[in-house]
Amino acid sequence: MNPFKRLYIRTTGYSYTNMGRLFLRLFVGIMMMQFGIRELMNFDQAVTMFPEFLGLSSRIGLIIMIVIEIGCSFFIMCGFFTRLMSLFPFLAMVCAETYLLNAEPTSTYLLTWEQLGYLPIMFGGIYFFIILVGPGKISVDYFLSLYFIHSDNHSESELEEV
Repeated sequence: MNPFKRLYIRTTGYSYTNMGRLFLRLFVGIMMMQFGIRELMNFDQAVTMFPEFLGLSSRIGLIIMIVIEIGCSFFIMCGFFTRLMSLFPFLAMVCAETYLLNAEPTSTYLLTWEQLGYLPIMFGGIYFFIILVGPGKISVDYFLSLYFIHSDNHSESELEEV
């Protein structure tokens, strides 16, 4: 077979979905965790800039966000309770986007790429994708599922869709 055809088939025909899910989990976890670590290190300054939202004081809201950004990111990177742990940051990003769109006097169609309005949308999309596709086979969730299936004397075919 022609080397070009072989290379083309190798690069388009094979799917590395589990590696892709692992990369995405690690990427979004590291990116979100760095926000939480920065907020934790500069807590006194961050609390003055953090808005009051949903009836929560800025201090309580910031603590909740730090827990979501650091705690949930850690669980997502490990692939442990992945779908559940992705739900909290997804909802936080929906709240952040709602706040930004309501607080900004600029119309939404005038947002430029360097404004903050795009960050919650991007992170929200990634978390929604993780909720849809799950953690993949390179995760604690998958290995726990294998353990539970084998302990109940079931077949691994039940995990074919994972």
